[in-house]
Order: sequence, then C-alpha cells, then structure tokens
Amino acid sequence: MRDFQIPGRSPVLAQNGAAATSHPLASSTALRVLEQGGNAVDAAIAASAVLCVVEPHMTGLGGDCFAIVAEPNGALHGYNGSGRAAKGATLDYFLDQGIGEISEDSIHAVTVPGAVKAWETILENHGSWGLDRVLSYAIDYAEEGYGVAPRVATDWESLTEDLSKDEGAAKHYLMDGKAPDCGSLHQAPALARSLRKIAEKGSDAFYKGEIGEEIVSLVQSYGGLLSEDDLIGVSCDAIKPVFASYRGVKVAELPPNGQGIAALALLKILEQFDLKSMAPHGAERHHVQLEAGRLAYAMRDAHIADPDHMKIAVETLISESFASQLASSINLERRNDTLPSMVPSQSDTIYLSVADRDGRAVSFINSVYRGFGARRCTLKSGIMLQNRGSCFVIEPGHANCIDGGKRPLHTIIPAMAFKDGKPWLSFGVMGGAYQAQGHAQVLTNMLDYGMDVQEALDAPRLFWNDAGEVIAERSLSDGVFDMLSSKGHKMKWASMPHGGGQIIEFDRKRGLYWAASDFRKDGQAVGY
Repeated sequence: MRDFQIPGRSPVLAQNGAAATSHPLASSTALRVLEQGGNAVDAAIAASAVLCVVEPHMTGLGGDCFAIVAEPNGALHGYNGSGRAAKGATLDYFLDQGIGEISEDSIHAVTVPGAVKAWETILENHGSWGLDRVLSYAIDYAEEGYGVAPRVATDWESLTEDLSKDEGAAKHYLMDGKAPDCGSLHQAPALARSLRKIAEKGSDAFYKGEIGEEIVSLVQSYGGLLSEDDLIGVSCDAIKPVFASYRGVKVAELPPNGQGIAALALLKILEQFDLKSMAPHGAERHHVQLEAGRLAYAMRDAHIADPDHMKIAVETLISESFASQLASSINLERRNDTLPSMVPSQSDTIYLSVADRDGRAVSFINSVYRGFGARRCTLKSGIMLQNRGSCFVIEPGHANCIDGGKRPLHTIIPAMAFKDGKPWLSFGVMGGAYQAQGHAQVLTNMLDYGMDVQEALDAPRLFWNDAGEVIAERSLSDGVFDMLSSKGHKMKWASMPHGGGQIIEFDRKRGLYWAASDFRKDGQAVGY
C-alpha cells in the first residue's frame, strides 16, 4: 500500500466492471458503455475510437491493433490486426533504388492500416453492440470537441514542425501553424465524417471508396507503393496466444509478428535469479533486469518477424533451457560488455483494459507507431497514416527483411496472466520497445515484491536510448543511479518518462476488480 503522505494514486476497486485507459474521456466512455449494458468488448472498442480523437498522436484509424479477449467460459482469443507492406514493396525494389534503411519519415514506412478491420472483426465475434453504436461516442467528441489534456498537449507541441510539412496534417492537427494549447477545445470534423461512414457502412467504408482512394492517392503522391488492392486485402487474423510460466503464473502474449515473446523470454531469464532477495528499487535488481533485457531484445531483433518468415520456433525462444543458457552470461557484479546492445525503438501507442460484470476481459492496444505516425494525413477524410514499416530491415536473409505483403516486427503487445487456469491480470505497458521490459517489470513487481496494481505501474523505470545509455526516470534514487554507474552502466536521467500502462486484476476471493492507470499519462482507472 502506498504512503499517503506522498503524492500518488490508489487502485480502483469495483464489483461490476472496470476500465483503465490512458485518457479520462476514454475511461468514462468505457464505463458508460458498461453501465448501459454493453460488454467489455463493446467498451474497449468504443474507448479505442475515442482515443483516436483525443490522443491523435498516439493512435488513429490509420494505425494497427492487437487484442486478447478472455470470455467468461474461459475461452481465450487473440487477434492480430496489424497491416502489411505494399505488395510492390519487394526487397529487390529497395536494393535497386539503393535504399538501405526505411526511416521513420520515409513514405515507404506506411503500411496498410489494420485497426478498423480489427475493430469490426473483434466486435462481430465477441461484442453485443453494433459498430454504429460503439463509434457514436468518438463521433460526438470529434464533432463537438474536447479539452486537450496536459500530457497530450506536451507531446503534440513537440511534433509541430513535422506536422507542418504535410498539407493534411497541418490542416487537421495544427491551429494557425501551432499545436493546440493545454485546455483548448479541439474539434476534428473530417475525422467525425470518416467515423460516421464507418459506423454506417462498416470497414468497407474505410478500405474501399473515397477514403481508401484518398489514402492510396496520398501515399503515391509522395512516391509510395501502396495500392487500392493492398487496402482491400486487409485482414484481422484470429491467433492463439503463447504462454510461458513465471513463478507458477501463466503469462499469455500474442505470437509474432509482435514482440510479446521477448517479454516471455525476459521473464524466463529473470526467473533464474532470486529477485526476492534483492531490494525492489535497488541497484542489484535493476542491474539484473537490464542485463536480462539486453539478451531478450537481442533475441527479438535477430528472430522476431512475420511468423511465415521466422526461422526458429517460438517454443525454443521462450524455453527454460534457452533462458538458462542466456542467464549464465549475466554477471551480478558488473555489466557484461560482451553482451549485445539492443536497438531501441520508441512509439506512441494507447493501451487499455476493460472487464465486465460477466467476467469477460479485454487486453487491447492500438497505435500509429511514432508521434502522429508517418505525419501524412489525408486532406478530406483526416486519416493520419502510420509508419510501422520503419520496423522492417533491408537485409537479405533476415527474418524481418521487408517484402511485399509482409507484416513487420511490431512493438505493441497486449497481455494477460492466469492463476489456477483463470484470468488474473489483463495488462499492458506502452512505450515502443520498452513494452517487453515493462511487462516483465510489472509482473516481477507484483509476484516477487507483492506490489498492488498501481504500485507495480508507479515504480521507477529504466531503459536504453539510441546511444546505449540507460535512461533512468527521476523517481529512481541518486544512490541507485550511482551504484548502477559503478557496475558499468552508462547512466543518464530521463527528460520524459518511459511509456504508460494499465492493469485490471481479478480478485476472485473478494469478488472485486482492482484497476490501475499509469500516472505518466493523463488517464485513469474507473469502475462501478
């Protein structure tokens, strides 16, 4: 339990339903849906759509989506709503053009948006409401406007220069050339019209007709390869989650092309160490977690890709024997300079979790990747496109090498954890590459140190930057910072926090949900 003399948050306890998102308006939307008789899936997709309006730099209709749905009868369903590269985006094309890297600002980073198809598919399979009713809340906010929240305003302002380079982005997301101030009223009429079309006619209104044609026209005007056939061929695939155990708890992640198995591999490495004997916020614990992370992320960068192109089985990469082998290279006293250094990638993402009175839970994530994605926006329909294709490499023979119709390595990962065969946690941690590390830290905080859901999110975070420095949040103590430096880590204080996160815990003994939302964002947990 937290110290009530220090600023902080308490978990939300509720009997009938709970929701945790990164924005108050999305959380209140999810709660309204639950109170009005909708189920957790209806509420999750309604909240996600609202977030596309009120956190537009983090997510949007032009992005991707992954989800895990746990039904009251114990059935577990995974969904991959990530888009593919254009069919014309072959390796030979890039080699012939002399392109050796797909940068985040390259038009070739634009992949097919998978989110809208995913929303429709998941709702049809598990929802109780139609798409028209679910999207009505987002349409209202887009038409009537909303107050720009503090963290949203801070992030938005930092992206002004890039937004000004594209006519559509400047028109829809800048006001007189500037980002909206905190507390200002922002409307998104073009996005409202697009949402209305989708609400009335389904995902075909997005992938076909005027909106799809405009997306393709915009990409091709910049020299991109996306075609109308690429959009029409979009799919949301039902997939089986992958499990690994940690301290007797089963952890469910989605299989590649997401990085969920990196989180599982990291947990299996950490399981080789007696973390309980280490102080929860001490240098020894953070040192082990950082070293284990370097190993897990090296595995990710070498092997995770579109599953049709992976060369090593997922079961091998998350196995006990492989984890034990990797753990043996960690020196408890000092950073092992011979270990590979990971290449971080940062993204802007929303994660949310919802649970309803029937015991149904949804772990849900949606993203345009970097801040405002590709920073190219359709002029009429107001669709900001993602730049997820920058996660591809141009390296013949590499599992994650770009090719036509292929899905890239993905950083966004929803998760769940199970005790006694039943859902215990529905959770996720935002922040690009940090997400795998965040999943591991949340679970070790709870299972090794007995933290509640809010404490598990609030704990200090450390992660790498592009220079290989360890960036520590300012809540870490000076003494631990210095001790990590003495162990060989190149330490630096963070200017902004690492990601965000949400958790809902099933307390089956008391018949309650415990819900938490990360203080690093504007969001909140709610329940009834």
